[in-house]
Amino acid sequence: MGLRLILYLGILILGGIIGYKDKVSEKLQANINTIQNLCLLFLLFVMGVTIGINNEVISNLFSIGLKAGIISIFTISFSIIFVRVIRRFIILESDKIEP
Repeated sequence: MGLRLILYLGILILGGIIGYKDKVSEKLQANINTIQNLCLLFLLFVMGVTIGINNEVISNLFSIGLKAGIISIFTISFSIIFVRVIRRFIILESDKIEP
């Protein structure tokens, strides 16, 4: 697992260096969004096949979905709460300043 993580990070860093050094052709740059979308769709397809093959995941799909839903609800709720609390402090300070 550790070797795989190092491989992924190495590929990411290599891509970042190639992009930073501007070693990508203009034709590739023009099509990069399409390539990204195709790769993402392929990744989602492979993940779906992997999930479909795993009988344990399929049999526990309801409980997994329920837990994911609860986590999502709490994440969204606390994000809204924290943004509102922090926003009150920031807006109070910026309301005092007139343009």
